[in-house]
Amino acid sequence: MSTGEPPRAGSAVSAVIFDFDGLLMDTESTSLASWRYEWSQWGLSLNEGTFFADHGGDVTEERYAALAAAAGPSYDRQLSHARRTAYRDRLHQELGLAAGIAGWIGDAASLGLRLAVASSSPRSWVAGHLERAGVAAMFEVLACGDEVAGHKPAPDVYVLALQRLGVSGSCAVAVEDTAHGVAAARAAGLRCIAIPNHFADRARFGEASLVLASAAEMSLSQALSHLR
Repeated sequence: MSTGEPPRAGSAVSAVIFDFDGLLMDTESTSLASWRYEWSQWGLSLNEGTFFADHGGDVTEERYAALAAAAGPSYDRQLSHARRTAYRDRLHQELGLAAGIAGWIGDAASLGLRLAVASSSPRSWVAGHLERAGVAAMFEVLACGDEVAGHKPAPDVYVLALQRLGVSGSCAVAVEDTAHGVAAARAAGLRCIAIPNHFADRARFGEASLVLASAAEMSLSQALSHLR
């Protein structure tokens, strides 16, 4: 799926569409920590080098299968899942918005920009975290992985977000933390600001219009001015 319309550098921006995991909140680190913890409960070490998938699809079952194979016949999937998610949820109690993101949300309001989320994660996951962070009301549109057929780098969630906003890709800017997320945004016709997460290879973000170390590096207004 694609809008078929390439982004135009001079187009006025009316909406900003954020990825969620690893971008608005660092749930990538908490996910990794929870799996590292659970592997350690079986006397094992997680291979962190192959942990993150190069797409937005759900790989939870593949991760449990790998742990089960390593742990052997004593492995208890139900116990493992309950313990891992309880540990992850404890980490999330202390997890806030990523550095600079609150400022960008405030900037968007002052600039009259509409905000959306385009995430490969389920809607309940995204909405729940945004509610807990106290910013759910700031996002006019959510487009999530359980609402589309294809996950990033497929453009489906961005196409859905644009449809719900009622704008073309040339009038919106995406903000992403992964290379496959940038590819998805570009395929949907958006310019893209990249803020690579801690586990991403910065050399792979050549398709992004702008690459920042964090949202705290500059204001949203300044970032958008670089795109013009």
